[in-house]
Amino acid sequence: QVHLVESGGGSVQAGGSLRLSCTASGYTFRRDCIAWFRQAPGKEREGVARLSPYSDTTFYTGSVSGRFTISQNNAKNTVYLQMDSVKYEDTAMYYCAAELGNSCRSFIPGSYTFWGQGTQVTVSS
Repeated sequence: QVHLVESGGGSVQAGGSLRLSCTASGYTFRRDCIAWFRQAPGKEREGVARLSPYSDTTFYTGSVSGRFTISQNNAKNTVYLQMDSVKYEDTAMYYCAAELGNSCRSFIPGSYTFWGQGTQVTVSS
């Protein structure tokens, strides 16, 4: 049984940093596309960062580009989202997700097979 478990969320002041982790069990990230999504109350889920181990490329949505960094530690079977210079509008529930295969071309939630339960990030201004 596959489980993705996020951790590292919490409360932080604007301008601060957080590092989210997503650890998998029953599944190895290998060459599949891995992404971080977020969902704020009353808003749709949006993709913020994705990583393609196959092509060793990353992509960020415009609002987080230059502030967030997605990375992977294969030895720990864990994916990270380093969040720097956070803003109030980064407040949301953050989810990691894995897309089987190596397409890694979109943030369409339906393309992702495995999801974690989410970790809450709250930024105070």
